[in-house]
Parts: sequence; structure tokens; C-alpha cells
Amino acid sequence: TPRAPTLHCSAAGVSQVTVRDALNQALDEELERDERVFLLGEEVAQYDGAYKISRGLWKKYGDKRVIDTPISEMGFTGIAVGAAMAGLRPVCEFMTFNFSMQAIDQVINSAAKTCYMSAGSIAVPIVFRGPNGASAGVAAQHSQCFAAWYGHCPGLKVVSPWSSEDAKGLLKASIRDDNPVVMLENELLYGVPFEMSEQAQSKDFVVPIGKAKIERQGTHVTLVSHSRPVGHCLEAAAILAKEGVECEVINLRTIRPMDIETVEASVVKTNHLVTVEGGWPQFGVGAEICARIMEGSAFNYLDAPAVRVTGADVPMPYAKILEDNCIPQVKDIIFAVKKTLNI
Repeated sequence: TPRAPTLHCSAAGVSQVTVRDALNQALDEELERDERVFLLGEEVAQYDGAYKISRGLWKKYGDKRVIDTPISEMGFTGIAVGAAMAGLRPVCEFMTFNFSMQAIDQVINSAAKTCYMSAGSIAVPIVFRGPNGASAGVAAQHSQCFAAWYGHCPGLKVVSPWSSEDAKGLLKASIRDDNPVVMLENELLYGVPFEMSEQAQSKDFVVPIGKAKIERQGTHVTLVSHSRPVGHCLEAAAILAKEGVECEVINLRTIRPMDIETVEASVVKTNHLVTVEGGWPQFGVGAEICARIMEGSAFNYLDAPAVRVTGADVPMPYAKILEDNCIPQVKDIIFAVKKTLNI
């Protein structure tokens, strides 16, 4: 049977649930809710998933609903896109988004463009999901962030969860959406427990696509991030608070469509902006946020230039000390905030 949350309750109605278990819950609930939903990918069935996200689902739903595929992203992604065009609702797992490049033609040319090019007559309700961004010690072949790549393409929705609540709510919303959705998870977050309310654990819970969340209120500087770096921003904010600097931390949750209104409202309040991401700087998510702020009315409220904290502009090295220097750390965020505030 699908894995139940195993960690203890921390308050009335609130449980500690790992991101892995939250994703498993979401898949189980949506497979049960809608017989058109099915999961396919490498090792998702008999092996319970490379990261155990699909644990127990094959035993519960069988070969037609949870399907092991050959190691051929181009092939099984094409099958999934065709199934979506024919009225099913596939969840297509990439063992890592780095290998989604093998299927870029199917994701962009087949899935993303079809609704528009058919004048809305052909929907492609499909979710492409799996781990994205830096893992640990797996070098350039496995540690790249594709948020900017997929966020660039009209016709796709792109979500990037941080917490267990994000993961469950966004996956359920993505499966129910009639558009192709790219869901960029993070392997290093799978085993991390987060508090989930009773409401978030209900079968009706969804997180709306296109809506950011303010994780921490603040008055001096706005920190905007997505995926794992949201946690780094909260750590940096806690340290800076001891020095009298109050950071407002925004968890984007969705890359496309981007909730720039929430960011603008925060910048109007704090007058300073720092973006944080694990991806490369050139044409990145932070670059887009900075451009949108500059082009809008919130620009008039900035008291200093916006600053980006990003991954290093190199393919990810294998050596741990080099890897650590390529990924934004808490100290990098603190340095950027102090630079922005001129302290």
C-alpha cells in the first residue's frame, strides 16, 4: 500500500510529513480520484520508484496505471503526450530532469505548442515531474536547474515546490490542470520533513498554480526564491534578524505563470530586493524577476539595485568543495543582503 506519513504529530491536527510522502499521497489520491490518471517512467512500478515517490502504487493500482518503461525518455514521453492528446492524464516521471533533454522535442514541440496551434481544440493534460537542480556529488550530468529553460516556453506551466505542502498541493493541481505542467522537484528535499496541517493532508487540498507564498514577513529587504534555496533564505533571515535586519521571504512556488504581483507588493514595502536560485545567472529566474520589477511601478520604490544570488556560471564540478562553492549558501545570501542594505 502507498506509504503513510510516519512522523509524529507536533501540534493538534499538524503532522511532520516528508516531501517524499507528500508526493506519494498526492499521486495515490489522484490515481484513486480519476481513472484517467496514470504514472509512467523508469522503475516507477515494481521497484517503487528510484526515490520511492511511487512506493506501493503499483501493488495497489496494477500494470495499467503504474507503468515501468525502458530507459528511453524520447519514447515514453512521446507515448505519454499522445495519451494526453487522446484524453488520458499521464504523469511522466523523469529520473532526473537533466535527461528530459532527451525528450525536449516531445515536451516543447508536441505538448507545449499543441493547444495554441490547434486554437484550443486539443488539450494536453500531462505532468512532467522529477528531481531538478543540484543533488550531491553527481556532477554536471545530474545537477542542473531547468527552471529557466522550461519557464521560457509559452504553453507550459512550471511549478517548483519547496515544502511538503507545496509538493502535495502543486502536484494535485498540476494533475487536474488541462495544460502541460512541468513540476521541478528537488532530490535533496525528498527526505526532509515539514509541518502539514490537517487541511493540507485532506484529499481536497490543492495549491493554486501561479500564486507565491510569503514564508516570513519582513520590512527591510525582500528575498525571492524557489525550491531548496527557500530554506537557505529562511536560515539567512533568522541569522540577520539577530542583527536587526528583517527579511521578507517569498517562496515563488510557480515559475510560470510568475506571481510578480506578490513580489512587487513586497518590494514596495521593503524597498530592497535580492533573488536567490540554484540555477545559472544568465537568462535565469532571478534575471526575469529583476527585469519585471524594473519595468513595473515597484521600481520607483527601490532604494538600491536589485541583487541576484545564483549558482556559479560553470557546469557542476564533482568534487564536494567545488560543488559547495557553485551552489548558493546561507553566507552568500547574508552577504548579498548586507551589500544591498549597505551595511
